[in-house]
Amino acid sequence: MSSINFVDLFAGLGGIRLGFEQAASKLGVKTSCILTSEIKPSAIEALNHIHPGEKVDNDVRKVKIKKKARSLHVVLGGFPCQAFSAAGKGLGFMDTRGTLFFEIERLIEESKNVGRKPKGFILENVEGLVRHGEHIDGSPYGSTLTTIVNKLKAAGYHTEVLVLDSANYGLPQSRVRVYIVGIDDAYAPVDLKNLPRSTKTFGEIMDHGLPTVDSPLTRKLLEMYSPEELEGKSMKDKRGGTTNIHSWDVELKGPVSSEEKLFLNELLHERRKHQWADIIGIDWMDGMPLTTEQISSFWKHKGLQKMLDHLVEKKYLVLEHPKKRVRHTDGINVSYTREPDTTKPKGYNIVTGKLSFEFSQFLDPSKPTPTMVAMDMHKIGVIDNGGIRHLSISEGLKLFGYAPDTLSYLEERKNGKDIAFDLLGNSVCVPVIELLAERLLLAISKGKRHE
Repeated sequence: MSSINFVDLFAGLGGIRLGFEQAASKLGVKTSCILTSEIKPSAIEALNHIHPGEKVDNDVRKVKIKKKARSLHVVLGGFPCQAFSAAGKGLGFMDTRGTLFFEIERLIEESKNVGRKPKGFILENVEGLVRHGEHIDGSPYGSTLTTIVNKLKAAGYHTEVLVLDSANYGLPQSRVRVYIVGIDDAYAPVDLKNLPRSTKTFGEIMDHGLPTVDSPLTRKLLEMYSPEELEGKSMKDKRGGTTNIHSWDVELKGPVSSEEKLFLNELLHERRKHQWADIIGIDWMDGMPLTTEQISSFWKHKGLQKMLDHLVEKKYLVLEHPKKRVRHTDGINVSYTREPDTTKPKGYNIVTGKLSFEFSQFLDPSKPTPTMVAMDMHKIGVIDNGGIRHLSISEGLKLFGYAPDTLSYLEERKNGKDIAFDLLGNSVCVPVIELLAERLLLAISKGKRHE
């Protein structure tokens, strides 16, 4: 096949399209994007910058493919992931964003109805999609992904699901995602075995000599640690062993005594023990609030209540109700959330919000980075020039496989970095898409089995 047409649904920053076009270029196949769908204003602005003059059809629910169906070969789509993500409530198909998968199915069916079934598709989503929903006997997936796969197979496609970590495929970021690849069942299945592996470190794409941050926190950190000692460390009031710095370690929220530091470290571990779930009367969770009475069973020190009150005042502790596990169902799909149980007495818990810190982690240049999350990318620290700075936009782009100047129009904008990181944190891993697209295009080029 010398040329191929595709649609880019839920396009975001256009990463799936980019990976697909790069794969096609390697194979000498010309491509044409005949429809782009995206609803987020900042993403539409980025797409207009990257692909000037192209129309972006905003709402996929209003897109009609019939006029273009006869020329459509491949469907690309990173359908919204928040409904299946651990960072969200995990409501799946009960969330309106979760139902958007069915728009992909609708467009495929519309194409079939006018006599031109798309030859294949590449879809992407978060790892949480794999187990989301109820267990299904005989299926390796939860009910949500089982439904998706069954729908695609019923539409007449060989459909495969892969869970891949981008750090194994040439990206300097560990980002585990679900990829759903399908081809018209008139063709041989796509060979997705033995994808070529390669690794890259953050140091290989890092910018150098950028301005560093001079703040009370950075001064405290550099008093306690050398720049090299900070590499690979995190800042969060959670467990984390030797790689974690807590707010009380650097007295970020105000002075605390050595005894209070010992207590906070003890509570950090104690609140995870399964025995407290039984005593409180809730399903176990990683970090349960404990009452003064419960705390006194393992911290037998005088003045306990006074210390607890002081730590609440300093915002190292919070007084809150324990959270119960709540089941949600629409009659077919099931999901769970955690909600405060006001029938239970309040207890003391560590204030774990890592976003309260100026920096949440400091990257190790000798390794791939952890997963980049939209709401946290502006908190990523980089050790540079003997100091600490924030991640740059160009570094963020390279961490996903984009050219470093892709969002150059945002560089001088006051909130440009926030916009860029919001787009990137919800983006795809371009090199992984390229590998999968190459295999799909090779399978399509071989033609139908019965032609």
